[in-house]
Amino acid sequence: MKQLILAIFTFSVIFVAAQSGITWNTGANIAANSYSNMHPRIALDASGNPLVIWGRMNDESLWFSRWSGSAFTTPIKLNPTGVTVATASWMGPDIASKGDTVYVVYRQTPESMDTSKHIYILSSFDGGISFSSPVRIDNIGDSVTRFPTVTIDSNGNPIVAFMKFDNMFMNARWAVTRSGDHGSTFSPDVKASGWSGSTSEVCDCCPGVIVSSGNTTSIVYRDNLSNLRDMWSGISSDNGATFGRGFDVDNTNWSINFCPSSGPDAVIVGDSLYTVFMSGGSGAYRTYLSKSSISTGIQEYKVNLSDTTIPNLGQQNYPRIASDGKASAILWKQNIGGDAQLPILFTNNVAKGFPATYDTVDLGDITNADVAVANGKVFVVWEDDNSGTVKYRLGTFTPDTVAVSPNSITTISEKGFAIYPNPATDVLNISTPSNDIVSISIFNALGEKMYNAESLINKQVSIGSLSKGIYSILLTTHEKTYVSKFSKQ
Repeated sequence: MKQLILAIFTFSVIFVAAQSGITWNTGANIAANSYSNMHPRIALDASGNPLVIWGRMNDESLWFSRWSGSAFTTPIKLNPTGVTVATASWMGPDIASKGDTVYVVYRQTPESMDTSKHIYILSSFDGGISFSSPVRIDNIGDSVTRFPTVTIDSNGNPIVAFMKFDNMFMNARWAVTRSGDHGSTFSPDVKASGWSGSTSEVCDCCPGVIVSSGNTTSIVYRDNLSNLRDMWSGISSDNGATFGRGFDVDNTNWSINFCPSSGPDAVIVGDSLYTVFMSGGSGAYRTYLSKSSISTGIQEYKVNLSDTTIPNLGQQNYPRIASDGKASAILWKQNIGGDAQLPILFTNNVAKGFPATYDTVDLGDITNADVAVANGKVFVVWEDDNSGTVKYRLGTFTPDTVAVSPNSITTISEKGFAIYPNPATDVLNISTPSNDIVSISIFNALGEKMYNAESLINKQVSIGSLSKGIYSILLTTHEKTYVSKFSKQ
């Protein structure tokens, strides 16, 4: 494993001097190169197994494979016969999951034809074993669409964002639509961009990303205000129904008269929006991490993802970020001395910052990649243009469970906090003095995370799938952390 020590300098507020803590296995191909490798994206099922989509350029098709427990399944084509899908190295279909609910969105081609300018969603409720027929998402009239991206609300319903134009490919903006019936129908879309100024449009060749937590939904995109192309976030406080405000998450002030075809990625942890993106504002293509308060819109910091004094550092691009609670990983592509690298930064607690070293997942003909984090594991997939395949690598880490170690945990007797019944069989009810819940996690007796969520429905947690035994539950609000034990029978 190749590692590079970074000089801390002004990064010392953000980066902490610690090793990544990840133990990596050897890489593997998900499938033969006959299935191609365009723009792979990864999600996880309820058991934490990877689900991967990617595109095949020569026939504009969309492919899917899942981890069966011992290997990746033979890929299946998700787009119907006669329907072609927009895919390339820098853009393509998107996937999101919550438990065994999985949604995949794609844009039909060619985009200029009235009969094929639409966006569709595929739904699975068994962890990708089977998918529904495609459902058309957009209600666009004579408009044109691009770049669908999907997230899932706390009730398991999809929220989809896409770029929207008039029929002359003008007036580019981001629109959001949502479903209340698990992807069967969708609401009329609402505009989610345009916050930098009255004359702003969006950068029309840069994909965006939509993320959600509780009732908060954020669409992050590259703005275009008279060729100033910072990343911005539109914010919804009502689960994507309306977008009432937005703020700059970038501030690199990159002025460029063409679209760089590179979008952002983001996660929400508590009240913080962590955004990764590429900018050429410094004079070179560099990848950045910024942290912004969702409630205030104030940017707390922005840093480059690696030391810019690295000898022979060329371009950086296509950053991705993923989190599981506070455990977070950032992945991007960079070129050093003409050789491509796939670096990754990892932290057990994103609030404390990232380490001053990165691991190198792979070297070679790397183009685009994606990352997921769950249950003490980091999953990476990437487009390898040497082999022509989608490659996969798994890393493991020890979760930061000091506060919830089964051997040291004691029940906190906090007024208004209770779990019942205890023992429980199917449902665990939770009473807490605050409704402002950031996360809920359940750990088994070995300290392994068995359940994680960002909100509660009727303050209940379904535990029917857990094996019998003693578990620890960790519930975090913006003010306090509550910890207790319960028995599953």
